[in-house]
Amino acid sequence: MIRLYDFELSGSCYKVRLLLNILKVSCERIPVDFVGKEHKSERFLKLNPLGEIPVMEDGEVRLRDAQSILVYIARQYDRSSTWFPDAPDSMGRIMQWLSFGGNELMAAAGARLIRILDYPHDLPVLQARAIESFRILDEHLSDREFLELGHPTIGDIACFPYVAMAGEGGIDLKPYANILRWIDRIRQIPGFIPMPGIPAIGAVAA
Repeated sequence: MIRLYDFELSGSCYKVRLLLNILKVSCERIPVDFVGKEHKSERFLKLNPLGEIPVMEDGEVRLRDAQSILVYIARQYDRSSTWFPDAPDSMGRIMQWLSFGGNELMAAAGARLIRILDYPHDLPVLQARAIESFRILDEHLSDREFLELGHPTIGDIACFPYVAMAGEGGIDLKPYANILRWIDRIRQIPGFIPMPGIPAIGAVAA
């Protein structure tokens, strides 16, 4: 069984949990005390010398970084090969959004850390970077339902959490109608699961 070193409030960990649930793959979740800096402990650094979550183990395979884990899960467990198809052009298009989700959109993640965990970063700078990323994403979604290929892929999963939780970083998504419609479409995928800050369709956020 897959072992996932996990923190409930981490959007990066949630990406992995979400794809696993959509694909109906069981996992053992091992909580990591992120607030208490357990991910920087000597014990955890043996799992991931970068001191970051998530970390996934599947038999002899150990991977760090949410995006790399999404690729592994899709190729190993998606029998339909729709979440990360092996055609070169499809892979390239999806990889663009894996990179976007792990880089540009992390400004929104940083803004959220400041607001909910009081991390010492420059909130206005991170918000400005996130807003520019949202503008690009919203424009891309103006003529399509999902990021690539006409159906959901791991590219959508990689970008979804920190966009959907932008409000927790003090960023209003109302100006981005295309993004809001995309968020609702993601939440309607069979197997979708909520997390704190991302309620299920029809649920009321706490």
